[in-house]
Amino acid sequence: MARPITFLSDYGYADEFAGVCRAVIARIAPDAKVIDITHGLPRHAVRQGAVLLANALPFTPPGVHLAIVDPGVGTERRPVAVRVADEERLLVGPDNGVLALAAKRLGGGVEALDLSASPHRLEPITSTFHGRDLFAPVAAHLAAGVAFSSLGPQLQADEIVDLRLPDAVARDGGLDTAVLFIDTFGNCRLAGQADDLERVAGALQPAREFAITIEGRRSVVPWAATFGAVAIGSPLLYEDADYAGLAIGVNQGSAAERFGLEIDRPIRLEPT
Repeated sequence: MARPITFLSDYGYADEFAGVCRAVIARIAPDAKVIDITHGLPRHAVRQGAVLLANALPFTPPGVHLAIVDPGVGTERRPVAVRVADEERLLVGPDNGVLALAAKRLGGGVEALDLSASPHRLEPITSTFHGRDLFAPVAAHLAAGVAFSSLGPQLQADEIVDLRLPDAVARDGGLDTAVLFIDTFGNCRLAGQADDLERVAGALQPAREFAITIEGRRSVVPWAATFGAVAIGSPLLYEDADYAGLAIGVNQGSAAERFGLEIDRPIRLEPT
């Protein structure tokens, strides 16, 4: 029986790109179940793709995990496959950091291969659509049972490009953090976990207020367990259930718009 394939990309839903990749997979491994994590990532959002992949895969069946966010397609960036420790999962995608967080979360890379000249790629391979010509066929062959070692030359697992995320740093009674990414609702995921905030503020009780300072602008926002705990249109600081990390949201609104937030924007959190 073919192994399942999860598929994440920034291809969007208006063009044929994701569908063509699925079609290539179906021709090679028609029995493989393909699970679409998302194709709605912002274009070229390697970091957001990496975070979403790392947090989605523990809930998916073990198999082949295809991730294509590839602004460097056709350049010297390597296409790679990585076998991780947990459940023999196999990651396939560009070596630009999009696989790094998932590999760490799944026990770390055990083995890695360079796919540049893989015998399982489509020919002739183009310079602009490696999703179709390289990554999808390799993922399909792996799902169908082809030996991992047949994909290409071996790399050291620690050679795979890492992804550096902003840190949350406790300083002077507060927590300095930054925006990791912004979801489609405008909720802003921050660097750091609830434990980081508890270490500087004590227990995080519902309705406890925190000062949020963004580029000199200070707002007071309550800690809440859910959006419905604050009035419609009101902001909240909360623990994101999907990522177990800190986040800023607005009940039925956009925190990104409300506070003018962008990726990497520094934020300071202080108990009031």
